[in-house]
Amino acid sequence: MESVIQTITIYALPLIFGITLHEAAHAYVARFFGDSTAYQAGRMTLNPIPHIDPFGTIALPLILLLSASLLSMPAVLFGWAKPVPVNWGRLRKPKRDMAWVALAGPASNLIMAVFWVLFARVAEALGLGGADFWLRVAMAGVQVNLVLMALNLVPLLPLDGGRILFSLLPNKVAVQYARMEPYGMPIILILMFTGVLWKLMMPFLYFGQSFVTWFL
Repeated sequence: MESVIQTITIYALPLIFGITLHEAAHAYVARFFGDSTAYQAGRMTLNPIPHIDPFGTIALPLILLLSASLLSMPAVLFGWAKPVPVNWGRLRKPKRDMAWVALAGPASNLIMAVFWVLFARVAEALGLGGADFWLRVAMAGVQVNLVLMALNLVPLLPLDGGRILFSLLPNKVAVQYARMEPYGMPIILILMFTGVLWKLMMPFLYFGQSFVTWFL
């Protein structure tokens, strides 16, 4: 139980920061391209409270953590926040701009992963109090943000990767593809618990890891 509490302590900050910046990035970019829906809803903020989803932000990470502890496996945590409301029709060029709004979330997680690498180097150089703890937090920050980035880039609606794919598809094909969205979350959960989702995420994880190593 002590190890579970330690893991929660280490992962909580990176996970909350990761999902908060992810959703805020969507809101900022949507407003830049003409849609202020998220701003008006109070979601263009770095305050984590408006972004927290009870299941995706709290319950699922705890379930994964406890499962890993019971099975004596390494803890790999991820989750999600409440989706930022975007009125795609208010974007200046809806189909094109959708890709940029969607890409903003995963891009913010990649930037946050780099931040945690740099934070670890600074903490080590300055001899920050509790340096070992902060190093573990930084390592968790890199892991959590790369997983969030990779998960959201999987090309399934309603994930960001699905929005990006929709934006790139010809109009007629995109309309057909969009009809999958109501079934997207159940499909994602099935893929997650069968292990298939991790395989779909691997190319994006490899890319993220390669990018982050440039800053080591």
